[in-house]
Amino acid sequence: MTKNPFVNALGASGYIFLVVGVMTLLMSRSPKEDGFLAPVLGISMFTLSAAVMGYIFGAQPLTLFISGKKKEAINLFLKTVLIFAVCTLVIIILVLSGQFV
Repeated sequence: MTKNPFVNALGASGYIFLVVGVMTLLMSRSPKEDGFLAPVLGISMFTLSAAVMGYIFGAQPLTLFISGKKKEAINLFLKTVLIFAVCTLVIIILVLSGQFV
């Protein structure tokens, strides 16, 4: 992604909102009885999400690490995770408040 941990963390949050939106839309249009493809879709989405999140959180730090900028790589990764944790905490607070359920 980028060397900006805010962009990386917000990109991860945006991706999650996109996946939830697509899954919600698919669930509302799917037949009542799940067939064979429902679990295949679930595992496929999990695998795709793991790959996308691995890229968002790890690509730039790995590039920095390989190029010898180990401290910068670790700092970028930790800052991205911290900012993402704050985004997650905000979502938890909104859900517990009952305002956005």
